Amino acid sequence: MKIVCLLGSPRAKSNSSAIAQRFIDTAEELGVQTKTYRLNELKYRGCQACMGCKTKLDKCALKDDLAEVLEAVQECDVLVMASPVYFGEISSQMKGAIDRFYSFLKPDYLTNPNPVRLSAGKKLVFALTQGNPDKELFGDIFPRYDYFLKWYGFAESHLIRACGVRDSGAIETHGDILAEAEEIARNVCSN
Repeated sequence: MKIVCLLGSPRAKSNSSAIAQRFIDTAEELGVQTKTYRLNELKYRGCQACMGCKTKLDKCALKDDLAEVLEAVQECDVLVMASPVYFGEISSQMKGAIDRFYSFLKPDYLTNPNPVRLSAGKKLVFALTQGNPDKELFGDIFPRYDYFLKWYGFAESHLIRACGVRDSGAIETHGDILAEAEEIARNVCSN
């Protein structure tokens, strides 16, 4: 089993990264191979709508730091995506990477019963943190991305969400959230 983790926070020691790290540490204890990418440390652009992935290539035409990430996502069994909520949305770093997932769609994706180049059955773990403690706010983020990623063949998905964790390290006072990350890692890695 291979796990790829995408960290969308611009902060190196962010709360969303801490949740993802707890998941990764647990998976590694179980003997799973992992690779983590801090998106903020990479140089890449969002999708350029060049359509190269639909006309000339079977992958994204852009040659930047995200090319390796996209290849790793294609080869992984489990994708962990961790992001803070900024202005009611995932970080721009994460959004730019997700937009490049367009290259995973086949040229005839609108009519093809198997529209993606990814193998079916991948698992998704989405970790979201927000400073606002109101769980009613921004609850629409995960369902939106989950909808599209299911279309991409992610058969199983899990959300780990922490609200009211604004300051760096605040997640450490939420042992229940970190325990949830460990439990999901055990479940995902044992199936």
